[in-house]
Amino acid sequence: MQDSPEIALEWLRAGRGAALATVIETWGSAPRPVGSQLAVSGAGEIAGSVSGGCVEGAVVAEALEALEDGRPRILTFGVSDDDAFAVGLACGGTIRVLVEPVGAAAPALSPDLLAALVAARAARRPVACLTDLATWDRRLVPAPEADAALAERFRADRSGPDGDTFVAIHNPPLRLVVVGAVHIAQPLVAMARMAGFDPAVVDPRAAFASPERFPGQPLSHDWPDAALTALGLDARTAVVTLTHDPKLDDPAILTALGAPVFYLGCLGSTRTHAKRLERLRAAGVAEAELARLRAPVGLPIGARSPAEIAVAILAQIIETLRKG
Repeated sequence: MQDSPEIALEWLRAGRGAALATVIETWGSAPRPVGSQLAVSGAGEIAGSVSGGCVEGAVVAEALEALEDGRPRILTFGVSDDDAFAVGLACGGTIRVLVEPVGAAAPALSPDLLAALVAARAARRPVACLTDLATWDRRLVPAPEADAALAERFRADRSGPDGDTFVAIHNPPLRLVVVGAVHIAQPLVAMARMAGFDPAVVDPRAAFASPERFPGQPLSHDWPDAALTALGLDARTAVVTLTHDPKLDDPAILTALGAPVFYLGCLGSTRTHAKRLERLRAAGVAEAELARLRAPVGLPIGARSPAEIAVAILAQIIETLRKG
């Protein structure tokens, strides 16, 4: 997940000033989707992106002016095909960017609202920030309080305009929990991070889940059911079990089946999976729940090596996420 709001809040609290720029609408081809954000400090430092090339430069200049006058503004950038690639708007795309200085006086973005947004994101609570583009009134709406239309936006992870209101959806970051720090897990964790997932590795066997095998990756040596419970599984989480050991995989599977994870995949042959289903049925798991398991895990692309199997697994996770 973009961390522009968090960085903007850090700059603000450090006394450096901050503004947030957000893509609120696009037409044609645009390099960054609606909802993409760029944080700008009073010193001209930037974090994030709203497009590319000189568009960022123009947005930074407007953000610095907004910090001076305390007023938000909406910018429109459109280019012809001849200039498109020079500014990062391929094929003549057009974007609208909302620039909001953070400040205590209206109509600036309130520091309290920004802090509440950052706190919700840190707690993995989905919220929408609704900004009236005519009055600059803003409010946060938690997912449980959303109406049907807003709930659909959360489900689709889709920010965008709604009349004169811009709806910015802030879902928790996508997360992949890998149970079993085996060879496949090493490329899978690296690929998942590159694809925008926040990976977690769970394996009570310290020889497998070691810093040497997973440099820079947080590792849990708790028993899988305890580790998954501590992580707090939600609808933005995928779980993959890779150990081949029922003592480790089964507790993780049972815990994941009791949560609204969007994907649950299990490594093993068809024969291994049949035995797994027998054990889960004996544990009282209903057939409808068993149908949630993706096993043998991964898309059937003929993968053989650990890295190829990791590609197949991640591809199936993304397919499930995007196509339901």
